[in-house]
Amino acid sequence: MTDKIPVKLTVNGRPYDLLIEPRQTLADTLRESCRLTGTHIGCEHGVCGACTIVADGYAVRSCLMFAVQAQGMDLRTVEGLAGPDGLHPLQTAFMEHHALQCGYCTPGFLMLSAATLQQTPDIDEEALVDVLSSNLCRCTGYKNILTAVRSAQATLKGRS
Repeated sequence: MTDKIPVKLTVNGRPYDLLIEPRQTLADTLRESCRLTGTHIGCEHGVCGACTIVADGYAVRSCLMFAVQAQGMDLRTVEGLAGPDGLHPLQTAFMEHHALQCGYCTPGFLMLSAATLQQTPDIDEEALVDVLSSNLCRCTGYKNILTAVRSAQATLKGRS
């Protein structure tokens, strides 16, 4: 049995002092130790994107990181996407444009999109399609996801 080690994480602005195995993935730590189950685990190989979170402003696959690697980073999960004034424009747009069916991939798409729009607010259609193609969805066909992200992009631009 591996000895557990102390790890300090900051997730959605909240500090977590944890005692975990060094080999534990960030995805498992978020779900099991932090009780933030919005981060889904799909392929566990970084291919599907269901586990995507935002770390220091960048979309990352939390199944490919050890939790110990995330110490000192500002982590944001889907539970931290909405603000004090309500849902994030992406969440609203996903509902309005029916950009989900089973919903399993949705948290990953939301976090990927949030990081992308924060880093590249003026991302063009071709680049956005390329970014979104890095996450897998078996239900929607991506059209409504793309429409929702473009709608949120317009809303966010109107706020600035």
